[in-house]
Amino acid sequence: MQIEIWSDVVCPWCYIGKRRLERALAEFPHADQVEVTWRSYQLDPGAPTEPTEGTAVMLGRKYGQSPAGVQQMQDRVEAQAAEEGLVYRLSETLHLNTVDAHRLIHLAHEQGGNRLQGQVKEALLAAYFTEARNVADRAVLRDVAIAAGLDATRVDEVLGGTEFTAEVHADIEQAQAFGATGVPFFVVDRKYGVSGAQPVEVFAQVLDQAWAEAHPQLQVVPGAADADACGPDGCAV
Repeated sequence: MQIEIWSDVVCPWCYIGKRRLERALAEFPHADQVEVTWRSYQLDPGAPTEPTEGTAVMLGRKYGQSPAGVQQMQDRVEAQAAEEGLVYRLSETLHLNTVDAHRLIHLAHEQGGNRLQGQVKEALLAAYFTEARNVADRAVLRDVAIAAGLDATRVDEVLGGTEFTAEVHADIEQAQAFGATGVPFFVVDRKYGVSGAQPVEVFAQVLDQAWAEAHPQLQVVPGAADADACGPDGCAV
């Protein structure tokens, strides 16, 4: 089973949704046969690579909210994050561009597949939300990526050029083709789409349904199971 997740590293609901999916997978009996791949999405492609303001200021301007109103919004999200064991510092986060972070996530998949990609994704989310670090700063990105397991030479090569930019844009275009209007957006086996940080129970239901569809079981005709037959230990004659 394949789960693809369109997500941005500055999306608070993406981190919360990640934790909820992980909880559902922890109870899923076939979790060892599930592959999770992270796809790129930018909430604000026009955000600055050298941030000049905090997220709270940007949100206040975007939604016409007072500082107190923005604080209430952030408090509600932080409370939801806390229920998933996450400590957010939203009042300290910066409004910034994430294209370089996404390029490193693609590098992680090239270098170490889904496992390493997941480690780098987790590290970037933690750096932004729990450490309030500037994940548009290439020095910060370098530190986070290498600590998560990426090769230092390749990190420098990617950050020093434009490698994986096309892949980032392709992911975003695919999300739009699927009809995604926001993130997180989960796609299971390219058949089921789940939008938003849904409750654990919703993820569990989708996992069960997708697995059952991919592994159908025959319906035994009533009474047919009682006829004479040979079993795994041979035949009784």
